[in-house]
Amino acid sequence: MAKIKITQVKSTIDKPAYQKRVLEALGIKKMHYTVEKEDTPSILGMVEKVRHLVTVEK
Repeated sequence: MAKIKITQVKSTIDKPAYQKRVLEALGIKKMHYTVEKEDTPSILGMVEKVRHLVTVEK
């Protein structure tokens, strides 16, 4: 499987709790923090829920 890099670029202040939990589940701890994950359907689904808060690189 391919790897993707996920970086948080916007704050979670005033965002719903489920979006904060999705970022936490992805392993993102703070702004401009980058994690590398496998390109699986479950990870892509989580990224889709917070697409306005993160950037994704292949």
